[in-house]
Amino acid sequence: MKHILNNLYSGYIAGEVSLTDFESGIYKYLFNNQERTCLNYWNREEYDDFISWFYPHLQSAIKSYVDTGASFEAFMAKYLFISAKEYHVRTTINSVTEYSAWSARIPEMYAHEEPPVYIHKGAEDVITKLVIDKKGRKNSKRILALILKCYYYVSEDFAEKIAPLIGMECGELLKMLDVIRKIRQDRDDKIYLMKESIYRQFYRCIIYEKRLTMIKENTNTYCKLQDRLEKGRQRLEKMRERLSSPHRSKQQPDSGSNRHHKRHS
Repeated sequence: MKHILNNLYSGYIAGEVSLTDFESGIYKYLFNNQERTCLNYWNREEYDDFISWFYPHLQSAIKSYVDTGASFEAFMAKYLFISAKEYHVRTTINSVTEYSAWSARIPEMYAHEEPPVYIHKGAEDVITKLVIDKKGRKNSKRILALILKCYYYVSEDFAEKIAPLIGMECGELLKMLDVIRKIRQDRDDKIYLMKESIYRQFYRCIIYEKRLTMIKENTNTYCKLQDRLEKGRQRLEKMRERLSSPHRSKQQPDSGSNRHHKRHS
């Protein structure tokens, strides 16, 4: 590095340059002299991002240097190379994670999105037909039971439209829906937490799968990651079975804290 960093280090050791100015000097040199570093083949944008990430590590690098024969410049060149490898691994993992999560999230959003609360154009006509059966008898109780069963998706606007059709005041229907929501709140909260745990586990498996494609097969790292993936898939399947169980409301959501408690109980 043309002895510039050695001169800066000498000034720092002699007390002529403060630690802040020393760090600043190293940063400026690295920023303006990419072609003199081991990362001269990187594109400029990637290099700038790396230097911005590397800057907070400068103080640690300075404290790590011990003069055992190798110059400070040689030490910094080695430190820069090792840090670049760490940065590349981190950015690769982050990119894989982000890509995998969003790739999975798009179909997941369509597959698991809660049905929107709205009134279909023909909903009132359908309800009107259902209220009166084929024999001309009124089925208000059956329709009311259906509405209460679907309480989660019934909006106030829908209640206003449907109440007259089943011979009820809107306020009375809304009160009934509110009571059911309060009774079912605890169950709904547990189911929501279980679904969130399943989503997280699903994304974790997707990330494992994507990372496997970037690792050489039959290596120790590959085998360990593959084992994690298999166990992750098994756990995901058990979580899904638990959610679909008729007794799911009695199950606790899968979480790290629960597992930790079990191991120490």
